[in-house]
Amino acid sequence: MMSSLDPAMPTSVSTSVTLTALSGVPDIVEGDDLATIIGDCLDAVGLALHEGDILCVAQKIFSKAEGCILPLADVVPSEEALRLADIVARDPRKIEVILRESRSVVRAFRHPGQSEGVLICEHRLGFVSANAAVDESNLGQTEAVMTLPMDPDASCAALGSTLSARYGHARIGVVMTDTFGRPWRIGQVNVAIGLWQVPATIREQGNMDAWGRKLNVTEPALADEIAAASGLVVRKNAKTPVVLLRGLGWVAAPQSRATDIVRQQREDLFR
Repeated sequence: MMSSLDPAMPTSVSTSVTLTALSGVPDIVEGDDLATIIGDCLDAVGLALHEGDILCVAQKIFSKAEGCILPLADVVPSEEALRLADIVARDPRKIEVILRESRSVVRAFRHPGQSEGVLICEHRLGFVSANAAVDESNLGQTEAVMTLPMDPDASCAALGSTLSARYGHARIGVVMTDTFGRPWRIGQVNVAIGLWQVPATIREQGNMDAWGRKLNVTEPALADEIAAASGLVVRKNAKTPVVLLRGLGWVAAPQSRATDIVRQQREDLFR
């Protein structure tokens, strides 16, 4: 599986990129055709996808289109959900959904004085994040929660291949983004949780630095860098879930998957 760029593979050097938040994207509902909607929005503002363009698309519109919204009235909490809900002072039905989306709970805690605590979970896809990425913001409804798509990479592939054909089979990439916190750092950034064509990382091992020293461990997380950059032009209340990134030099990696970024448990120093 070629999930990252081989040091020997040619790649162009980018000296500038542009980020454009796409306007006019409507509220998405289950069953919507995202490729048609995004393509029509691009056309409406006079944009066409060109060779090398990358679309950064918020996870929420994929989840909405794929029906990944659960009414809490349909959720019956398990004994484990009830136990954890008592620790973090949260609705046990929400905790139950988090457990269903998780391989394991890394930690459950509530700091003194906090009204609610948090669960740090290993998601079924391998990502470690708060609440297994189960969310309830920007849903347009109460008493419901949203989960990640079943297969984010497949969702990106379906969107990207359709849009590529629409624009003359242009070499484009798709990055599905979601907002994660980072260990030991305050705040959140967008990260890549689904990929199509875009390399997860760039392997620099074996290359030389500017002073001629051999690089042994350098491996930029290209997909996460792209996702984080897209957050610069997106606001939670702006309804701009799609960002066009143009001008980046990259080599297509057809077998790339977002889970290629996940560090293997044997390398985990904290669990």
